[in-house]
Amino acid sequence: MKKHIFVGLMILTGITTINMIKEKKASNPLLTEWKTVHETPPFTEIRHEHYMPAIDLLLADARKEADAVINNPEAPTFENTIVALEETGKKLNRATTILFNLNSAETDDTIQAITREISPKLSDYHNYISLNEKLFHRVKTVYNNKGKLNLNQEDLKLLDDSYKGFVRSGANLEGPAKVRFAEINTELSQLSLEFGENVLAETNTYQLVITDQKDLAGLPESEIEAAAQLAKAKKKVGWMINLQGPGYIAFMKFADNRKLREEIYKAYNSRAFHQNKNNNEEIVRKIVNLRLERAKLLGFSNHAAFVLEERMAENPEKVNAFLEQLHEASRPAALKDLADVKEYAAKHGFTEQLERWDLNFWSEKLKNERYGFDEEAVKPYFRLDKVIGGVFELANRLYGITFKETKDIQVYHPDVKAYEVFDKDGSFLSVLYLDFFPRDGKRGGAWMTEYRPQSNLHGKSIRPVVSIVTNFTKPTETKPSLLTFYEVTTFLHEFGHGLHGMFANTVYEGLSGTSVYRDFVELPSQIMENFATEKDFLDIFAAHYQTGEKIPAELVQKLIKSKNFQSGIFSERQLSFGMNDMAWHSITEPMTGSVVEFERKALAPTDIFQPLDGYCISTSFSHIFAGGYAAGYYGYKWAEVLDADAFSVFKQNGIFDRATAESFRKNILEKGGTAHPMELYKAFRGQEPSIDPLLEREGLVKK
Repeated sequence: MKKHIFVGLMILTGITTINMIKEKKASNPLLTEWKTVHETPPFTEIRHEHYMPAIDLLLADARKEADAVINNPEAPTFENTIVALEETGKKLNRATTILFNLNSAETDDTIQAITREISPKLSDYHNYISLNEKLFHRVKTVYNNKGKLNLNQEDLKLLDDSYKGFVRSGANLEGPAKVRFAEINTELSQLSLEFGENVLAETNTYQLVITDQKDLAGLPESEIEAAAQLAKAKKKVGWMINLQGPGYIAFMKFADNRKLREEIYKAYNSRAFHQNKNNNEEIVRKIVNLRLERAKLLGFSNHAAFVLEERMAENPEKVNAFLEQLHEASRPAALKDLADVKEYAAKHGFTEQLERWDLNFWSEKLKNERYGFDEEAVKPYFRLDKVIGGVFELANRLYGITFKETKDIQVYHPDVKAYEVFDKDGSFLSVLYLDFFPRDGKRGGAWMTEYRPQSNLHGKSIRPVVSIVTNFTKPTETKPSLLTFYEVTTFLHEFGHGLHGMFANTVYEGLSGTSVYRDFVELPSQIMENFATEKDFLDIFAAHYQTGEKIPAELVQKLIKSKNFQSGIFSERQLSFGMNDMAWHSITEPMTGSVVEFERKALAPTDIFQPLDGYCISTSFSHIFAGGYAAGYYGYKWAEVLDADAFSVFKQNGIFDRATAESFRKNILEKGGTAHPMELYKAFRGQEPSIDPLLEREGLVKK
């Protein structure tokens, strides 16, 4: 009798547990189907406490989906192995994408803690798939028989990528090597998160509070008002400058107080380099050493060789030769640029040695005198809402697409705007979020990301949900958001990435949109920057925010003439990041020495100043230590060669030429990673790119 009661209790307990799980799923928006407009994320319904239980359940479901592929009793085929694998973990990806995107754009201590707890679990899951011998055997069987299969180009690319992905993820490793490989992946995911958190903490911690109005001398009225507004928001008396982009950049350009410029410059360029809990030196050493160890397990001499096997550049030797070629062209121009600034400053009574924190200040004055170009004079014509309209109109003229702002789509912060994007035939194309202003929960810089990639598997068309995030000048109590020329260019850049995502037209999600080689992904973004100095484009939207007067032709000409100002210095600066990146990831033995000394040696060829004590950029170099650009930062310059060459076609045919734009869309933007990038580029251009248009555009060689 007692036994029967016990069994009954077990059954009731089991039913109760099942019901509880069902209730949790029903009340957790990360586990339900979304009835929102275009099935966009229900941001207003998602709470912090939803993430852990949802992702734990979805991880278990994803493993079951993977196990179904692994244990399929049927012989391996492209459909039951490669395509089936492509479909696993979609709901898990949906939830984690929201979490990690918000950890960049709208984070807090709780979200950071959740990402730290979840990351090793995700690493374990990915290791479970990528290091699974039975699964790799199935993939390898299909790969070895691909010549007998009736596959199209996109199918073959997915198959090749899948096979190479397994090999590069350690599938051929055995025993202790395979175990160690999995451990490295887990540790790296944690270290990258910690690196980014430390940089954000250092950025948010610094506050320059000014109480004497004389210390604001030189700053434009708009920047003074913004500093007062920031101080008020932080409950400080006076004015406040922090390390977030707009205020920091303006202070370095305009503030007369040299001591304060030095202070804030050193604060910015020593983030996570102080002897406190946010120090990233040991994390840098651990990351590069773990990446080296992982590369060697796979048979590569260093991490750069491992990464570049799957890039247009192919190997470190080609990258280093490319960087050196640009360095040789840029160095004389950079030294002349510096000499010009020193001479100008001396003529205007500056008797000190020109230092790093003086460069932007005196350069801005020199540019103003030489070209009559005052950046503050341009800002009134770049009202943010007008710039948005201008960029949308550019997309319409090139591709025929239209944008409709909507309040029906939920957003994750009041600053964010949501748009429905429609194709030239009126069909729905994409959702686009725009998130422009800095805040404590947002990391610095600008980026494009997706909350849902495009796919068209089994005839089901899934359109993308794209987001563009920046840190632009905020509106004040008396002025709207007025952008600098640099911010306008940045918006065009990220919008180009957005178009790459929005126009995606592939079958498989894994090949969609920006899922391309890292040194190719910047072409769609950087080609858009070229429009920033085209008068016909500026005339679309650039009007004074108070008078409505269109930007004067004279001011546009000053802008155009000044676009190559200090191109040598800017080129060397970009090359310095690429060389530093390559140095860190070309080590062949573990790095145990000083981070700053290693960095100084890497930067020496491009540095135009003497080394500065307390200065270290590697400890806040999030692109390579907390992002996806390790051994890939050179890609920005690589893509400049592509974009300068590609834009020459627009210049030849007309910058709004629909046929040229349609070719760019069809052959590059829609194709994603369905073919080798050079094949895609030649389909658009008809030939391989030349470096000459870039050197000519930047004034580094005479035409």
